[in-house]
Amino acid sequence: MASGFGSSSYYDRRFRQSPALIRARRPYIFKNAVLGSAIAAVAVGVYIYTIHVIGQDEFEDVKVPNAPSQPEKK
Repeated sequence: MASGFGSSSYYDRRFRQSPALIRARRPYIFKNAVLGSAIAAVAVGVYIYTIHVIGQDEFEDVKVPNAPSQPEKK
């Protein structure tokens, strides 16, 4: 008995999908592809928007000291 699959009738001895599994998955392939594409598009959109917004920040309101303070020598 192969580990992970047990005696499933959806996979053959070489762990390939059976025609029954392919037929069972066929109605969902297009819907899953559309949903996956939509989720990926939202993720990419959030990433691009974030990079765009961060790139506009100029940090003019942040005060930068002239030189770092040196510790006193003894």
